[in-house]
Amino acid sequence: MEMQFACLAWSPCEDRLLYVAEKKRPGPSAQPTSSSDDAGLMVFEEEDKNMYMEDWGEGLVGKSASVLCVADLSKGDVTLCPGVPPHVSPGQALWAGDGRGVIFVGWWNEPFRLGLKFCSNRRSALFYADLKGSCELLSSDLGSVSSPRLSPDCQWVVYLQGRVFGPHHQCYCVMLYDMQNRTGSVLVDIVRRTKKGQFAGVYNSLPPSCWSLDSEWIFFSSACENMKSVFSVERRTGRVTPVSYANAESAEFGSVELLTVAKDLMVLSCSSPNRPPCLKVGFVCNGEHVQSVQWFKLGGADVCQSFDWQSMIITPPPDEENHQLSGVNFGAVLLKPASSSKSVKVPLVVFIHGGPHSHFAVEWNVIAAAWAELGFSVLMVNYRGSTGFGQDSIDSLLGNIGSQDVKDVQRAVLHVLQSNNTIDPERVAVMGGSHGGFLACHLIGQYPDFYRACAARNPVINAATLLGTSDIVDWRYSSVGLQYSFDQLPTPHALTAMLEKSPIVYAAQICAPVLLMLGGKDRRVSPYQGLELYKALKSRNSPVRVLWYESDGHSLSNVETQADCFLNMTLWFKQHLNVK
Repeated sequence: MEMQFACLAWSPCEDRLLYVAEKKRPGPSAQPTSSSDDAGLMVFEEEDKNMYMEDWGEGLVGKSASVLCVADLSKGDVTLCPGVPPHVSPGQALWAGDGRGVIFVGWWNEPFRLGLKFCSNRRSALFYADLKGSCELLSSDLGSVSSPRLSPDCQWVVYLQGRVFGPHHQCYCVMLYDMQNRTGSVLVDIVRRTKKGQFAGVYNSLPPSCWSLDSEWIFFSSACENMKSVFSVERRTGRVTPVSYANAESAEFGSVELLTVAKDLMVLSCSSPNRPPCLKVGFVCNGEHVQSVQWFKLGGADVCQSFDWQSMIITPPPDEENHQLSGVNFGAVLLKPASSSKSVKVPLVVFIHGGPHSHFAVEWNVIAAAWAELGFSVLMVNYRGSTGFGQDSIDSLLGNIGSQDVKDVQRAVLHVLQSNNTIDPERVAVMGGSHGGFLACHLIGQYPDFYRACAARNPVINAATLLGTSDIVDWRYSSVGLQYSFDQLPTPHALTAMLEKSPIVYAAQICAPVLLMLGGKDRRVSPYQGLELYKALKSRNSPVRVLWYESDGHSLSNVETQADCFLNMTLWFKQHLNVK
């Protein structure tokens, strides 16, 4: 996902650089000029020193008020872009075609800031500032926008637009803005339902450069059921066409991601669960002929791991249907290790993504690949609510967390066990992070005799107690099917709904050994969520171990932390699944 405040752009004449910086806060006051000023100044200094400063939450700690800066290399100075409305924080800026103004996304910072990372549902709009103090609104100011991209002829801007609140990630509209006539329109609408093998909607940020040289076509990649695929859209008609890479040995690759388009040269990253990413390039001289592009591989080792993989689409049985949004399927990806003997059954690790509105693609995943090489089968589940299956799938999860998503994962596990007699049903473990950890803990509580081990990274354990500490309080309401507004106050009904949908209510039934990996600086899911489960299990003499990473946040993304987590999870599973 594109970073909200990422920006580093040369002006058309390449003598100025546009970037985003954090607004300078007032520094220590000057020394008083007379003794009579002492008392008042000391009070001011103490108030300023201890003033609470909001920020944009997890992954953006300390980022509060951004400003647009222009570095003029010919003059050797830096100026702030004037005219940016004070109620927004600017980011994702780019130069307008003549270099006399800038286009940027502004996120509302009033009445207070909510977490931005992994959240495409924050109120924001597209603006144009002329560098003289005037600022013009280019989009609706009631939605959420991102990824503005200017066409080579400087006449058009495409950007993504979604709704505010509700699902924290969603299917976007692709919007087209006419810079000359100052009008906007929908180029590609959201997709509510997917059809096999067809375009499923836009869920990913646009590439930094996505236009064809003639400004007639836009290229992008997006989740499409269990895959990532590349598409083109015709500016004049909005017609979406898949980009073919048949002559790029596509059978070897499950997913393809577009990195950039530079003067009609497309750069793709191609991978599959058993093939690490490689780069392929090809010229698209005419968007009409995207099916006949010649693709060329750029260096790199031709590596293929020894395990197999399988993509599957699963239909929920009638008793597990969502009656408001029925007929929605979900997906899963299975990795199966190479076995020297068909009589030896292998253990299964159920790997659940977080979000919940994210996606496992049939692409390289180093953790899953390593486990498959170590002799585990790995099942990655795209339960209903995952991206790539239409907006109805995403909306179907609202109000149904802890039940629909839990049943989907269990249904996928049973499907795999019934169709693969080389997997041992007596040696099944589950692992997930964030909402994936929430589901992992639900599964071992709701199916206590089924799972033999669990590993959870920064899991949501009790949504009611999380309400006051999370940087995305809106999602705590939306996830249980309640509307959110900034002036929302907790009610017994809301807190009860959150508690009833939480894994903590099943803690007394848990008997599988649990490994918890917690980030001490997690702003999204407080590490004390994990400790709440730890205490519940310890008091019942249920096996539990906690790894506490003091300086890590929600993603546990430090390299040393990732390595330590992987080693500990692997040893935990080997121990409790009796893997030698």
